[in-house]
Formats: sequence, structure tokens, C-alpha cells
Amino acid sequence: MHTKQLDKYVGQEVTLKGWVANRRESKTVVFINLRDGQGMCQCILGIEDLGEELFAEAKSLGQESSVAITGKVVVDERQIGGYELHATGLKVYQNAKDYPISNKEHGVEFLVDKRHLWLRSQRQWAIMKVRNSVIYAIHNFFQSQDFVQMDAPIFTGNAAEGTTDLFETDYYGKPAYLTQSGQLYGEAMAMAMGKIYTFGPTFRAEKSKTRRHLSEFWMIEPEMAFCDIFENMDTIEAFLRAVVQEVIEKCPAELEILGRDISKLETIAKPFPRLSYDEAVEILKGDKDVEGQNSLKTLESDLEIVNARILEAKAEIAEREATIAAGGIKKGVINFNQSKIDGLKNELKQLEEEQRNIPNWLKSARDFTYGNDFGGSDETVLTRLFDLPIMVYDWPHEIKAFYMKRNPEDPRFARGVDVLAPEGYGEIVGGGERETSEEWLVEKINEHKLPLDVFQWYLDLRRYGSVPHSGFGLGLERLVAWVCKLDHVRETIPFPRYYGRLEP
Repeated sequence: MHTKQLDKYVGQEVTLKGWVANRRESKTVVFINLRDGQGMCQCILGIEDLGEELFAEAKSLGQESSVAITGKVVVDERQIGGYELHATGLKVYQNAKDYPISNKEHGVEFLVDKRHLWLRSQRQWAIMKVRNSVIYAIHNFFQSQDFVQMDAPIFTGNAAEGTTDLFETDYYGKPAYLTQSGQLYGEAMAMAMGKIYTFGPTFRAEKSKTRRHLSEFWMIEPEMAFCDIFENMDTIEAFLRAVVQEVIEKCPAELEILGRDISKLETIAKPFPRLSYDEAVEILKGDKDVEGQNSLKTLESDLEIVNARILEAKAEIAEREATIAAGGIKKGVINFNQSKIDGLKNELKQLEEEQRNIPNWLKSARDFTYGNDFGGSDETVLTRLFDLPIMVYDWPHEIKAFYMKRNPEDPRFARGVDVLAPEGYGEIVGGGERETSEEWLVEKINEHKLPLDVFQWYLDLRRYGSVPHSGFGLGLERLVAWVCKLDHVRETIPFPRYYGRLEP
């Protein structure tokens, strides 16, 4: 049985199998926090119940030792999960010693090097559980809307978006590439099935180590025949709302472990703001306010608040360190102060990062040139003014992919849409309406200096039964990062691959 089932066995004797997440002891009792992959349970192992031999073995257990503990299930709302196990028996599968990831704080690079072990931590466990719920909700949404799941190839002979970020490989003597996107194939499948979605790995050879980029990630890409950009945006909004609401409902404990403010996610129920590119640029540069808030003035005010809080935090750290150094206080008081110091230092790291970032965001916004794509800084400045995702549509066609349809009312713009998540997370969805004209497509393929011969199959989709159609792509890891409020996407996938990282 598992820890999630304890509520069904109150007062009964059961056996839990798992790993020692943490252990503390007194002279006659050992307290073990046992994790079993489903949750956690505090197990109380007393010398009178176990006998001296087993009790001594319990006292010797190292972190991540594998065990089976038999005992009576007792209700205790103070404990994780609301139950504890009063042990009557213990079986040790392996007594692990010198586990390399201790309860002290470790650097990120150290933890990524130990990713195969880091996954066992409570925080990483919670993230993976949320990821699982997101995946389930994705399939549930599309299946409930009569989409057909289909699969695009991973080996491709052509680029979907550009040639600069492709992983090239030898395919029986011919050059082939790991897929950037399944979209082009998705369009072909939509012409057969009406509505489809693909869900698979995609690859980008970007030499980037930012918090938003991975070299290998999972992409969800629906395509819909007889669908324009506005119907596409309706689908995106309904999709994101359904997924986030599913996570809120199914993962409250996991979100609590992560310290996620659920109220920030509950705003998903409200309609998403929709901004044209022109409107978004006005807001970005401070020429237009959002409900009385100005992007530049808000940033300047935030910087003042950050600077003041840094001084306060440093002063409090110094005061508490002096209290400890002075001596003559109880161990509990020392531990309390040290805990506060550790929390303040973590807060200080975040504040100092904002102190460095805000001037850069201000400069980026002030210097933004109309007609450019939004960078990460620009997306951050925009989304700080909103409490839910925003949709930016009708982009200058020069900066969008060759397959994006021109706005028939103003051909300067392409009917693309980017969805930007709040709280500084930036783009999580990119999509739009696809060009239906073979002539326009050929022109754009040539303009992007792509090999026309490898796109002949794609042009067939316009030669034989071309219809208005739309779709979008969503990176699973970026979505999970926003939902969990993580600093880096590397925590959202079991074994991250990004520039410079191939192991473990």
C-alpha cells in the first residue's frame, strides 16, 4: 500500500515501503519521515515496540535508506498528510550512508550534476507531480474537444521556423534534422482529420543558458482546419484555463510545498486581455497605461522598494548574527535566529537579482524599436502589469515565420499570436493563422532563404483543398515553470538538456 491510502486504514496495521527522507531520534524513539513516491508519512519507532536490535538498526539508518515499516495508522493532523505510523516492525533493504545531497543548501550546478538523486527531494517530487497533472489535463482537454492525437516525425528534412537552431545529423548519407516543431506535419494531418494535436519532444540548438530555454523540451501543437486567428485564440484561452484549473483542483498539496500562491493562478478564470502588437508596444514604452499603471513608472517605483528592502534585510541579518555571536542564549533561540537568517539571505538573493534586472528592463523598454520582436525583458515589463496571461496578436510579418498568414486588411501584419504569462514568465504559447496562398508561401520561403524543393509536399496542402486553418504550440516546461512559479525551466523536466548540459 501507499501513503495516499492511509485514510482507509486508520487503527489498522499496515506496511509502508519507501525511503528515509529524514530521521531524528531521542533516547528511546526514532522519528522517520518515510517517502514512497506517493507522499510522506512520519513513522514513530520506539524501543519498546521494536526491541533493542531493530531499534539500534533504526538509529543507524542514513538518509535515503530503503525500508519497509509495519505499524498502526494513527490520525495526527499536525503531520504531513494528516497521519502517522506507530511502528511495530522494521525491514531494511539497504542502509544508505553518506548521501551526497544533505539538508543544507546546495548550489544549482551541484544539484543538476546530481539530478538523478535531486529528483527525490520533496520540492522536485512536487514539481514532477504537477507536471504529470498538466500532461493529463492537456490530453483530457483535447480529447474532450474531439481532437485526434497524432504523431509528427522527429527526423525531418526541413526546418519549420529557421535554419540557425537545428541539430543536424546523418540520415543514411543524407542531412537530416531533429525536429524544431511538428507543426507543418500537423497541418497535413489536420487536412485529413479536421482537428489534431501532437505531443512530443522538440529540439532547439540555441546556445542559450537563460532560465527560459532548453535544448530538448516537450511541445503540444494542435492544428485546426476551418479556423481563423480569433477562433484559435478562443481555443488557446479555453485550453490554458482548463489545464490550470485542473492543477489547482488536483495538486493543492504539491503547490503548497512549492509555496505557490494559488490566488495568482485562480485569475485564469477571467477573460484574457487581447492586445494588438501596436497596443503592446505603446504599453511597453510607457505611452499607454493599463488600469492606471504605467510600465516605466511602475518599474521605477519597484526599484525604490527593492533598494529599501535590501537595506532592511541586511540590517536584520546583522542584528540576528550579533545576537548569536554574543552567546548566552538557548539552543532553540539560536536555531530560530539562524532559520530567520537563512530565509533573509534567500530573500536577499532574489532582491539583489531584481536590483540588477530592473535597470536593464527599463533600458530595454525605453530603447525598444518598433517592428522588432519582443525579447525576454520586454515580455517581463509587459506582463508585470497584468495578473493573467495576455494575448498579443497581429505582428509585423517580417519577424514571423514564413507560414504565417498576412492580415488581409493590413498586409504589413501577420496573423500570429503570442501568449505571455504573468509574473515575468513571458511567452508560453506561440501560434496563429496559416497562410493559404501557395503564391504567398513560395514568396516567403524564398524570402527566408529556405530550400524550396524540400517544401513541395507542404505546398501540396495549398494545391489540393486549401482552407483557412490555425494552430499553436505550447512548451510544456514553460507552462509548468509558470504554474509552479519556478526560477528556471531546468526544474520542470526530469533530466534537463540545455547548452553545456548532457549528463546525467
